[in-house]
Amino acid sequence: MAVHLSKRMEALARMVTPGNRLCDVGCDHGFLPIYLVEQKLIPSALAMDIGEGPLLAAKTHIAEAGLETVIATRRSDGLAQVKEDETDTILIAGMGGGIVIHILTEGRSVARMAKELILQPQSELEEVRRFLFSENYELLQEDMVLEDGKYYPMMKVSQQKAAEQTKILPQEVADAFGPVLLQKRHPVLKEWLERELRTTNSVIEQLSAQPDHERIRNRMQQVNCKKTLILEALKNYGTESVQSDD
Repeated sequence: MAVHLSKRMEALARMVTPGNRLCDVGCDHGFLPIYLVEQKLIPSALAMDIGEGPLLAAKTHIAEAGLETVIATRRSDGLAQVKEDETDTILIAGMGGGIVIHILTEGRSVARMAKELILQPQSELEEVRRFLFSENYELLQEDMVLEDGKYYPMMKVSQQKAAEQTKILPQEVADAFGPVLLQKRHPVLKEWLERELRTTNSVIEQLSAQPDHERIRNRMQQVNCKKTLILEALKNYGTESVQSDD
């Protein structure tokens, strides 16, 4: 069974350290662990999901690939059914940031025993980054892909000490957009920032046309704060990237 991954899933697969045992939380159809085992990048995997339907689909695909002996399936709410010594890489992708934080909080002992966490939150990235910092995780790697009109940021973290990273931007900006993405001047992040700036300028223009009201003033303040962060991040790419449209 030859598995073809989406662009997003390929990027996640590249983050997995070869030779590690994988635990895929919310495995959906199980394609990522199948791909990694077939490519001989990992020796074994746990494919887990809270839903019976996705888990059944994963079991079917694993059986079709003839990999039942090396990829185990398990119904689990987050990391609840994982033992501390069962996995090296924990992958949590395609979930909201709040759910990611909940899974890592409830499964704290298992998560901390893993060599690395690979996370792709669909929302609340700033909150996820702050949570990871509070839990003493070190950011090892970040990536971002554009697929079917959607932007997917992802990160790899570990409890182990990472190489010292040069602080080039205020912490608030780094938390909002990703310190490694900014440090590497990631081109997809730049595209996203420029799109967000255009959207923010449009919102400001619409708000400016509204009658003066406390609610409008508060919203304008929020949007201007967001714009300030975006402009600060874009400075990292050079002055030619910064178009404030003031």
